[in-house]
Amino acid sequence: MTHTLPSFSAQDALVAIMVTVSVSDETIRTSELVAIERQVNHMPIFAGYDIDRVKDVAQTVYRLMEEDDGLDTLFAMAREALPERLWETAYALACDVAAADGTLGQTELRFLEEIRHELTIDRLHAAAIERGARARHMTL
Repeated sequence: MTHTLPSFSAQDALVAIMVTVSVSDETIRTSELVAIERQVNHMPIFAGYDIDRVKDVAQTVYRLMEEDDGLDTLFAMAREALPERLWETAYALACDVAAADGTLGQTELRFLEEIRHELTIDRLHAAAIERGARARHMTL
């Protein structure tokens, strides 16, 4: 990359993964943005996090996605910022954002698979996380 990227805090890395899920299908839906905002406002992991940082992190994600190796860079930044014990948390937040609009397209499914691979999420654990996200986002 030709410009210097800011380093991520652990909370920034979680936000970046959620934003990347939202943009993975090239359509940012309102329901996904609401899901991100809801997570940041209510999850204990974001206690004390400045909600205004979401915009800065999103801009970093957008810049990264314009680069050929941007996704690899994003995952490297996330792995550096997140302790391994939060990798499943990152995957759970990603699943919630992906499920927020009620549909999972192939692009989102491939991106979730990439997250599982990059963050070495055990397949059985991933299935449980995915099942929980599906249950939380069911409609009548």
